[in-house]
Formats: sequence, structure tokens, C-alpha cells
Amino acid sequence: MDAPLRILYRDERLIAVDKPAGMLVHRSWIASQEEVFLLQTLRDQIGQRVYPIHRLDRPTSGVILFALSSEAAREMCGVFEARKVTKEYLAIVRGFTDERGHIDYALQEEPDKPAQQAVTDYERLATVELPIPIGRYQSARYSLVRVIPLTGRMRQIRKHFHHIFHPLIGDTSHGEGRHNRLFRDRFDCHRLLLHAHRLTLQLPEQSLPLTIEAPLPDEFERLFEQFNWQHCAV
Repeated sequence: MDAPLRILYRDERLIAVDKPAGMLVHRSWIASQEEVFLLQTLRDQIGQRVYPIHRLDRPTSGVILFALSSEAAREMCGVFEARKVTKEYLAIVRGFTDERGHIDYALQEEPDKPAQQAVTDYERLATVELPIPIGRYQSARYSLVRVIPLTGRMRQIRKHFHHIFHPLIGDTSHGEGRHNRLFRDRFDCHRLLLHAHRLTLQLPEQSLPLTIEAPLPDEFERLFEQFNWQHCAV
């Protein structure tokens, strides 16, 4: 990676960066051939070890938080486990969703393990209808949604929106190929349209919550302009 990571927040214990889409957070046996990882890139950029606290899928961009010591990592894991953290994502999905929704649908993270409770809230922020026939429909409809996962299961947002028949655009695992191709061909958009936009934490020693935001990626900015969503309050 040529450009340095964008640092969104830093104090003596924590650092938050804007994760690029397509970048793995850390090395794993599944991705043993990869050469660039967020954790190692950040470590090299700031010249000290960092400790992961939570995760983002490889194709997702946006706010991700690391600790700068093992002690801070243990403390922050407690904050996450106590659900004193609010994660807000922006996603573009197929179809017109309800104005608000609450998805309570258990998810199985591993084939040999039981499904676990998974809950996601969302709010529709904007819609667009394009005069482009797709399948048996004469137009293509899409929604911009703000998504707040209340649990942290693997690929939770992607699986939940697939479950309610509004898959995320660009999702090659749980999405819809015809709509993904439309965005690639018409809008030169080749990524999952899911962005971790805002992270709010209630730290034990602070009376006011800490909010960290990642700006809209270029692909989102371009689509907002094309869909006339520039003035949408995200």
C-alpha cells in the first residue's frame, strides 16, 4: 500500500484508522499468501505495536479501533463486551427497504456450531429508482441505509440484509449478481457498498461518549452525486 493509513483518532491508549476496502485486518491461515495487512501496516506506520479490539470484513471500509498496549486492549474488550459501543454503518442495498427495521435472526458462524443470536437495526436514508431493466422489472431500485448492529456476528450485516431480501450491492457471497454487475458496468463500482461510518464509545473515565467518524469513500461520494444524495444527512 503506497498511501499511509488515515488516522482518525489517537491518544495514549487507542488509535483509530480508516480501513481501506479490500484490506485484511490481520494475517490468518486462510490468507497466508497475502502480503499487506492492516495491523502490520499500521504498526510500521506509527512505529509501535498495535492490538486489535474488533474486526471489519475484508471488503468493508471505515472506522476500526486498535489499542496501543495489551492492558488497553483488555480494557477495551470489556467495553465492547458490555455493549458500551455503538457502530453505525452506511450501506447501499437492492430495493426499497422499510423506513426502519429490526432484524432478529440467529446466525451460524461455523458449520459445526449452533446458531447464535444476531440483531441489527436499520434506518432508510434515501432511495433511487433507475430506468434500467433488470430481470423481470423495468427499473432498478436501491436504498441507502444506516445500519446499527446490536451484536457482532461474522458478516452479520451482509447476512441479515440477504435474509430480508435486500442484499448489499457488491456482495459476492450473499448478494445478487445482476445488480452487482450493473454497478460495475454503469458506475465503475467494484466493491462492497458497506462502510463503517461512525463508532461511539462510552469510556469508563469519560463522562461524555467518544465519537469517531470515517469520511465517505470515493465510491460512495461518486454514487451520492449520481443519485442526488449529496444532501442526505448521514
